[in-house]
Amino acid sequence: NYVLNYLATRPKLATFVTQALIQLYARITKLGWFDCQKDEYVFRNVITDVTRFLQDSVEHCIIGVTILSQLTNEINQADTTHPLTKHRKIASSFRDSSLFDIFTLSCNLLKQASGKNLNLNDESQHGLLMQLLKLTHNCLNFDFIGTSTDESSDDLCTVQIPTSWRSAFLDSSTLQLFFDLYHSIPPSFSPLVLSCLVQIASVRRSLFNNAERAKFLSHLVDGVKRILENPQSLSDPNNYHEFCRLLARLKSNYQLGELVKVENYPEVIRLIANFTVTSLQHWEFAPNSVHYLLSLWQRLAASVPYVKATEPHMLETYTPEVTKAYITSRLESVHIILRDGLEDPLDDTGLVQQQLDQLSTIGRCEYEKTCALLVQLFDQSAQSYQELLQSATASPMDLAVQEGRLTWLVYIIGAVIGGRVSFASTDEQDAMDGELVCRVLQLMNLTDSRLAQAGNEKLELAMLSFFEQFRKIYIGDQVQKSSKLYRRLSEVLGLNDETMVLSVFIGKIITNLKYWGRCEPITSKTLQLLNDLSIGYPFSVRKLVKLSAVQFMLNNHTSEHFSFLGINNQSNLTDMRCRTTFYTALGRLLMVDLGEDEDQYEQFMLPLTAAFETVAQMFSTNTFNEQEAKRTLVGLVRDLRGIAFAFNAKTSFMMLFEWIYPSYMPILQRAIELWYHDPACTTPVLKLMAELVHNRAILAGIRPPIYFRETSKMITTYGNRILTLGEVPKDQVYALKLKGISICFSMLKAALSGSYVNFGVFRLYGDDALDNALQTFIKLLLSIPHSDLLDYPKLSQSYYSLLEVLTQDHMNFIASLEPHVIMYILSSISEGLTALDTMVCTGCCSCLDHIVTYLFKQLSRSTKKRTTPLTQESDRFLHIMQQHPEMIQQMLSTVLNIIIFEDCRNQWSMSRPLLGLILLNEKVNDLCFHCSWRSCIVNSQPPEKQQAMHLCFENLMEGIERNLLTKNRDR
Repeated sequence: NYVLNYLATRPKLATFVTQALIQLYARITKLGWFDCQKDEYVFRNVITDVTRFLQDSVEHCIIGVTILSQLTNEINQADTTHPLTKHRKIASSFRDSSLFDIFTLSCNLLKQASGKNLNLNDESQHGLLMQLLKLTHNCLNFDFIGTSTDESSDDLCTVQIPTSWRSAFLDSSTLQLFFDLYHSIPPSFSPLVLSCLVQIASVRRSLFNNAERAKFLSHLVDGVKRILENPQSLSDPNNYHEFCRLLARLKSNYQLGELVKVENYPEVIRLIANFTVTSLQHWEFAPNSVHYLLSLWQRLAASVPYVKATEPHMLETYTPEVTKAYITSRLESVHIILRDGLEDPLDDTGLVQQQLDQLSTIGRCEYEKTCALLVQLFDQSAQSYQELLQSATASPMDLAVQEGRLTWLVYIIGAVIGGRVSFASTDEQDAMDGELVCRVLQLMNLTDSRLAQAGNEKLELAMLSFFEQFRKIYIGDQVQKSSKLYRRLSEVLGLNDETMVLSVFIGKIITNLKYWGRCEPITSKTLQLLNDLSIGYPFSVRKLVKLSAVQFMLNNHTSEHFSFLGINNQSNLTDMRCRTTFYTALGRLLMVDLGEDEDQYEQFMLPLTAAFETVAQMFSTNTFNEQEAKRTLVGLVRDLRGIAFAFNAKTSFMMLFEWIYPSYMPILQRAIELWYHDPACTTPVLKLMAELVHNRAILAGIRPPIYFRETSKMITTYGNRILTLGEVPKDQVYALKLKGISICFSMLKAALSGSYVNFGVFRLYGDDALDNALQTFIKLLLSIPHSDLLDYPKLSQSYYSLLEVLTQDHMNFIASLEPHVIMYILSSISEGLTALDTMVCTGCCSCLDHIVTYLFKQLSRSTKKRTTPLTQESDRFLHIMQQHPEMIQQMLSTVLNIIIFEDCRNQWSMSRPLLGLILLNEKVNDLCFHCSWRSCIVNSQPPEKQQAMHLCFENLMEGIERNLLTKNRDR
């Protein structure tokens, strides 16, 4: 009341003061929504609070409308400080009690405003209209059922209007109001009007029956037609963008069969087609809005096979026009972009790919016309390009223009081939694909022949995009080898079968790696293509391995033939990442025929053996070129990681392991000792070790015990040295320290859970490998602040999954730790229970369950008269828990709070430690769980709910035997 009175008596406060007071009102109203005074929900009289403002001056009206707008927005938005369930409860109650009244009020005020001749030169009236439109938009944009999609999926949005709002949408004057407003107010207001229309057009289909929906759609299409007939306001980019969104919603929410039945459909589809063509031709105007137009045509084209209506859809007339406009406008843009030095759309590969995905469906509608156009434009550009190459006087500009045009055409050809749908495809269309493929391959032969002199990076990337689409559609066991495409390739290029086509793929891959080894985008995309081929259909991969070019790669993977494998002139050690992809693909190809042929394996490993020997030679001398040694080693371990990933069969993995151990493992250990402070060196080495520990061949049953010792040695070496780094700046702590520690935690977890060896054997034979690894883990853990454990997702996942294994199988070790270490671990579990990452939260529940079960068993044993006393560790652990009873209380409180009051996503996991915590609380704290935490919770409820809550707690423990944990846990 104080805030409202302050606003009412001072309507001309500074804007930021008014805004802050309104925000305060909205926040108080939201948080107090369920607060009662004398059986009245005092904070819900929203309309009453605002009415007195609306009956006063324009300034007061603006404040009143802004209050409603801000409140609607505030209640709609979840905040991180309150549980999601509470937010949804408030939002649902507000939706049911007040939102429709607010929406009706805003529409009535808009009708009044549009009925008067608004004087928009008057700033106050200007402000009132703006606030009314914002209020209406906030009402329509409300998250009605708590499933708000993120804004990136805008074109899939449906507005879940409640059934109680039906009357407003059945009344055609509501829709008409916004179309009238659009035409009567200045363009600066129109974007908000169109935003409201976008939401209205997206109202859920089930709000209407068929007849009502047809009538509503008819009014909507009439309004769109009227805007298209008077397009002057669309020259404003914001208006244009919102109108494109509105057009896209026509198809995302209504079926083509419904649209064609609208009275003015033929005229409207003509106007939309003309608008789209004009928009595409003006490619430099609002490029981000094109997505919505293409999305509309993509959905229309995709619906053609399914439309059952007898009325003509006329898409066979207009879709080719849209396709042609897109293709020709992209080609025409090339010259202007180069001439004026404008930003090239081809540089934004994400945007280009998104548009091409949409065009792939549009272009397949009336495919004959698309294909004829592409053939004609491609032949023109290719001929001009060839003539320019043969001319001694050709200008670089003309050459660049033709290369730019060909780049677009190759991308588009790849896209339309990728748009082939097997069940809807015909022999004639496959023959047309053949025509297009032949042309791209002929162009490739031409450009590849010039690579020694010059090449065009963007054109090469387009070629790789084309090959990727071609591979998806026409390479594989499911493709009909009698396809007309293969027949055409045979006639024109002499490529008679899939094997010969695969040889073209491999030839291109080798050429790219030879000439473009220093160009990271081309190298990585080329290697991705090789990788995709290596994991294709088994029949195709067998054909691939038989090719002489593939055998050449398997026998000659050196920097002499593939420059990207070289270690000289590398600008950065991280540039070598693509080597892992290369060796993963080679490893898979090698495995096809490898079997147990050790000679073939050793032949393949020769370049890597030579690299290891080089590094060993360097390490054996006191003075060596450190940079060269680093580059050689990092390249080598990245190569090996790729091979380790590919070798997932028992025989091949053992060959690899016996090759590395014992000869080369010391070199990796030495590298860690020397360069522990340089993550560019240590991270690849640690990741190789992690890959070897995680390898699926190990999961399948190969577990060399010696490998556990080597893993322990690596963790200990790295851990002890990284702890000497001292203080690390906060912005570098993850890269320099925590990333390596995270990999060590993952390694140790895999080693402990990999069944490498019976761990009791270590102590029996005096081997300290297990103790060293565990002690290093504790040292590393204590060097990390609690906050960092949850701030870095990879670190938290590796830590909590390792802790789960330790609490399950090594509780005696945990129990033997110093009190401050145990308290650190328990605190980390307590904090992890409330983590946003469900995986972390679930892991913490499991850890807690193991700890509580262990404690309960030890407590039960200590109270019985037994001849064997408790171990020293167990006794000490119990003592620590009895000295810190608040830790068990805290855990129980956290678990129960999550289960009772929050949106608990993993109830099963949360239920596991619950009984153990309750029983431990009773034993350790010497007081009944029912008497402490329960009474606190029950008393915090409204009086009418206390009895029911008391009964819930009674039922929870009914029939539970307090000395049997495992048996009663599920009950």
